Amino acid sequence: MRERALVRRLLGALAACAALLAGTLIAALPAAADPSTVRIGLLKFGTVSWEIETLRAHGMDRARGFTLEVVDLANPEAGKIGLLGNSVDVIVSDWLWTARQRADGEALAFLPYSSAVGSVMVPADSPVRTLADLKGRKLGVAGGPLDKGWLLIRALALRDHGIDLPSAATPVFAAPPLLNQQALTGGLDAVLTYWHFAARLEARGFRSIAGVEQAATALTDGAVAVPSIGFVFREAWAQRNPALVDAFFAASLEAKALLQTSDTAWDAVRPLMRAEDEATFEALRAGYRAGIPQRWGAAEKAAAAKVFALMADLGGKDLVGPAVDLPDGTFWPGPTVPPGSR
Repeated sequence: MRERALVRRLLGALAACAALLAGTLIAALPAAADPSTVRIGLLKFGTVSWEIETLRAHGMDRARGFTLEVVDLANPEAGKIGLLGNSVDVIVSDWLWTARQRADGEALAFLPYSSAVGSVMVPADSPVRTLADLKGRKLGVAGGPLDKGWLLIRALALRDHGIDLPSAATPVFAAPPLLNQQALTGGLDAVLTYWHFAARLEARGFRSIAGVEQAATALTDGAVAVPSIGFVFREAWAQRNPALVDAFFAASLEAKALLQTSDTAWDAVRPLMRAEDEATFEALRAGYRAGIPQRWGAAEKAAAAKVFALMADLGGKDLVGPAVDLPDGTFWPGPTVPPGSR
């Protein structure tokens, strides 16, 4: 009897320990994200914050039955890590990175945000008029040797002018703020940089001799522009929340429409832009508006497949991974941007 009683006490103690352990583990698990909340990772002073601030300030998320929660990021890489680690639902990146992740086994998907990419900028009085004129000159390049903008501009210079920019010019790879500083002080003859840094140079009298977006269109013999930057999210998350994805994208389009048509809507955004003067503010606003996608449908997706094939040829596996063709599912088969959405 004493043995049976001892066994019962031991089993009871084990059950109590198991219950306590289970409770501890459950308490330690992160709370599930509210199904009506979209967590977007953003750089606080990044250009995407202009649209998101407008969207939230005007209640465009709540009007569609969801709440947009902003997670501040230190840098773009933190956003990618956050998305892959499920600490955010959405980030803004390019579809080429999305395709690379799919090729590597991460099922991400893309919806368009902007077609603004970047340009080759020169001072107003520069003798440089075309890419051919960069021969023998010092060219600043934002990003690294595998930056897609650099690869496209290189390919366009080779096709149209027969020059290989890496050897014909002297490329200097550096961060955009440093390149702008060097360009303004005469340390560079030209600079290939991202659109918002190009806009700041434009406000100082610089002009564009070649745009990355136009280079992509010309090299693929396309008649349509492909939005390069977009909202990127996990395919599994979107499949669980298709109505939420549609509502988020609709709110994004509404915010774009307001910023496109209303100058006063920019009053609340201006502090985030950190524009030094009126000329810079106006150049940044114009650059944002010019980048609003006009449409997103079968033609744009087909053009993107051509651009991917070109990138695979120019950058190889280091850029696009093991894929030769654009991986299926890169573009979320959801909402489209209607014609004339600008």
